[in-house]
Amino acid sequence: MSVERIVRIIAGIFIMGSLALANFTGAADLTHVSWLWVTAFVGFNLFQSGLTRFCPMDIMLKKAGAKSGCGL
Repeated sequence: MSVERIVRIIAGIFIMGSLALANFTGAADLTHVSWLWVTAFVGFNLFQSGLTRFCPMDIMLKKAGAKSGCGL
């Protein structure tokens, strides 16, 4: 597993974990429609892209002409 995949997995876990903790402690209410759902969506996509190598943003950027790799 590459470092990039591990970073995506860990970032996704931290985002989803912090949202869950905020929800359970009452600091954030995820039962109402709010911008926190966007954060949850990003966290879930980070996590699943680290596990499956499927990233919708990666596909969109490649179709838009962005080059893959480091580019240095």
